[in-house]
Amino acid sequence: MIYLAMDQLFTIFRMDKIRAAEIAAMPDEIHVHDFEELIVGNKGILEHFIDFKHNTVEAPLVSFIAKGKAHRIITRLQHDEFDMWVLRFKSDFIAETIFQLYSSFHNNSNQVLQTGTCFNRLNTLCEIIHLEMQQSNPDYAVVRHLLDALFIMIESDRKKVQTNENTIYSIQNETFINFLKILEENFRRPLGVDFYAEKLFMSARNLNNICQKVMNQSVSEIIETRKLTEAKNLLASTGKTISEIGFELGYNDKSYFSNVFKKKSGQTPSEFREEMQQMIS
Repeated sequence: MIYLAMDQLFTIFRMDKIRAAEIAAMPDEIHVHDFEELIVGNKGILEHFIDFKHNTVEAPLVSFIAKGKAHRIITRLQHDEFDMWVLRFKSDFIAETIFQLYSSFHNNSNQVLQTGTCFNRLNTLCEIIHLEMQQSNPDYAVVRHLLDALFIMIESDRKKVQTNENTIYSIQNETFINFLKILEENFRRPLGVDFYAEKLFMSARNLNNICQKVMNQSVSEIIETRKLTEAKNLLASTGKTISEIGFELGYNDKSYFSNVFKKKSGQTPSEFREEMQQMIS
């Protein structure tokens, strides 16, 4: 794959069938990024391992891989064709909208969209962004505005598909987006529902009601899910001990951390790490 240099805020490139075949022949190991990645797929198939699940999705599609998520992508041709845009950017590049992306793709990193005029707009915007980035001195303010438009169109198309499938999943709730932002900054600390409710100037009951409406989970469940995802990332991508990982995520007792992990994932941390090592090898 093409990696983003540490000093770049944003980059965009297009993957054709030749590059897709190269990636399929030599797929990456499970890894994490220190940047955000958005894939807009016009043609092709992705075999995506993310959130510790395997998914196969066919274009037209949009895939968002948040910074720090352990994942692996294998590309496949679709009717002997492949055409996808890959946009990579630092969180700071679009700090005001990054948590909108986090909430939109919180439960599902890969989303299949409708063909036709609506999706074609996404491809056109990517082409315009790519053209701007090819300039000797690209205007990043223009790129940010185009990215904002791209995200708005993705959200519009995503809602149309979900409405057609009778999927009840609201992502427009500003309070929930703010909760996710505060959670990203604090989930490693041993903090409960009251902390987040106070930060949002509301009662714990109201925050729980919002989270139940949006995610069908309580605040505590969302906090533990975020901790568990980070624990899996650390187990899969670092050599830290289970005690170190538990302590880093606010669990002072190794046994308690292991019990919570097993209850949520069905495996002990050691069993999960062994499975990941076998999968990578």
